[in-house]
Amino acid sequence: MATTFIDKARITVRAGDGGNGCVSFHREKYIAAGGPDGGDGGSGGHIILQVDDNLSTLMDFRYKRKYAAEPGVDGQGKRKSGKDGKSLTIRVPRGTLVRDAETNEIIQDMSGDEPFILCRGGKGGWGNAHFATPTRQAPRFAKSGLPGEGHDVVLELKLLADVGLIGFPNVGKSTLLSVVSRAQPKIANYHFTTLFPNLGVVYVEDGVSFVMADIPGIIEGASEGAGLGHDFLRHIDRCRLLVHVVDVSGSEGRDPAADFDAINQELKQYSPELARRPQIVAANKTDIMADDSLLEALRKHVEALGYPLFTLSAAAHQGTRELVFAVADKLKELPPVAVYEPEYVKRPPVVDTQAPLNITVEDGVYLIEGPWLQRLISNTNFGDYESRMWFDKMLRESGLFDRLDAMGIKDGDLVSMYNLEFEYQH
Repeated sequence: MATTFIDKARITVRAGDGGNGCVSFHREKYIAAGGPDGGDGGSGGHIILQVDDNLSTLMDFRYKRKYAAEPGVDGQGKRKSGKDGKSLTIRVPRGTLVRDAETNEIIQDMSGDEPFILCRGGKGGWGNAHFATPTRQAPRFAKSGLPGEGHDVVLELKLLADVGLIGFPNVGKSTLLSVVSRAQPKIANYHFTTLFPNLGVVYVEDGVSFVMADIPGIIEGASEGAGLGHDFLRHIDRCRLLVHVVDVSGSEGRDPAADFDAINQELKQYSPELARRPQIVAANKTDIMADDSLLEALRKHVEALGYPLFTLSAAAHQGTRELVFAVADKLKELPPVAVYEPEYVKRPPVVDTQAPLNITVEDGVYLIEGPWLQRLISNTNFGDYESRMWFDKMLRESGLFDRLDAMGIKDGDLVSMYNLEFEYQH
């Protein structure tokens, strides 16, 4: 039984949480008051995306939907820092778009070779050795690790091909691809033979080649979801040039000109920009053509619209080289394959600042902890001025500074929030 091509998948990814810091004091015979020696927690592992050219579908993501990196290990005594969590690398086919599941914005276009960190692991918490100072020689507190980032994303595969073969099912697209390239698509004499796009590299001459994709047959109504066509129209988005294959043999009693118009209408309904993409028309199956008038009617129709027409028989290897050279010449005039720019902007999380915070005082240090504060810190870029101002605004709105004032905090007293320590200034 044939397996439908999987070109879209929704997954949940979660980076590892940071390990907790350790509270420990050096204990050794004959050595009194050895001092704090609690180590820091390890950082959580990242979620990393990497292109793998051995993959051609998103089938693996149909069966596994949740991915999590390792958390960092907690710190230990003797100043032993916890081990960092192992990052998880998720391999995807080249041309995979990563979208935010909620907003549908593009986070990354996985068309290059560089790995992409989709979710960053949480930083490890500080151990009590980290807090030791000349005036605070025995800190009895440590910090929890920060949570790793999580995300629901949609993976969408858009093939990286220079040329897309379009046309009704059974017009000979797969045969043409197999003749002009080394691709070996499944070919048979029935509709919807091609259940997933096939790619082939077409070698024209030394130093000249291009990638051609056989897009599954589009049928009328595909742009509204009829048949298989709707699932695959998106694959034409990256193609710089479309080769529109039309059966002119008349063997199925169809009108080639009407077929040509029907496919273009589907393209226009799916994407007006796509319908304006350059096209070359390939009149196929001329070796079994019973009526020359069908070919001439098609030629007159498409040339009036400004499209060049080439006659060929892919099965008989007639006219294919001429088509290949024409395609190569046209590609020289066109811009490279489109790479989608990221649209996603990381937004501040919705934080419930009314939830209670735990405030304790240890050795003159005000220790502040709470789930929403942990989340707030992990989502704040302290290297960015606006991000710091937003962080300060959230703290003020929560009433935290009023609570600290009520507890008797003074200017210059130390405040510690997870991996953040600062002197209080009213």
